[in-house]
Amino acid sequence: MNREIVLDTETTGLSPASGDRLVEIGCVELINHIPSGQHYHVYVNPQRSMPEEAFRVHGLSEEFLADKPLFGAVVDDFRAFIGDATLVIHNASFDMGFLNAELERSGHKPLANPVIDTVMLARQKHPGARVSLDAMCKHYGIDNTRRTLHGALLDSEILAEVYLELLGGKQVSLALIAESNVSGADAIATRAIVSARPSALPPRMTIDEAAAHARFVATLGAESIWQRYADDTATPQ
Repeated sequence: MNREIVLDTETTGLSPASGDRLVEIGCVELINHIPSGQHYHVYVNPQRSMPEEAFRVHGLSEEFLADKPLFGAVVDDFRAFIGDATLVIHNASFDMGFLNAELERSGHKPLANPVIDTVMLARQKHPGARVSLDAMCKHYGIDNTRRTLHGALLDSEILAEVYLELLGGKQVSLALIAESNVSGADAIATRAIVSARPSALPPRMTIDEAAAHARFVATLGAESIWQRYADDTATPQ
């Protein structure tokens, strides 16, 4: 079983070294690259003011966060949820910097989980393209109309979809499930479902057009490639 945690945070600013703090954590669990339905979400009291620039990004005010728990009160639940899973993060150095700063401040060890940075994945797959989360949603046709403000859980859910596309799309992920979770006769049956495709595209010619095409092919002679193809497709398999 391949367990990954797609993670996002919201903060009071850009630099924990300058006194900025974490205010929200959102996590989505993936099992073999598919959302399991399990998630972790918490708001955190930063014990400081909220700059206007940050408020415009995520809409979390000092008043809203005033009665929320301190990071030290949620850290055990957070670490229990992520366990030793690989963390999937967009611009990982930012979120990891804030998480580890909060861990250090509360007397805990820094995170040692493996990390996949989807910004790096996107740059490798789409060199020269914009790789913001909104840009990736537009590229892959992922609906992000709910994202009027940044929110850690919503952004994690959207990032999970983007990550799947960066890996190769839903068919690739379903194939990985078939390979890793089942065996024997069940594996054969599951792979058949995963790989099922229509045997042919629906016809695009009318009956009259098909008849006219057949009459034309007949004029080309028995050795023409079109006639040989017609003979082959007419032969029962």
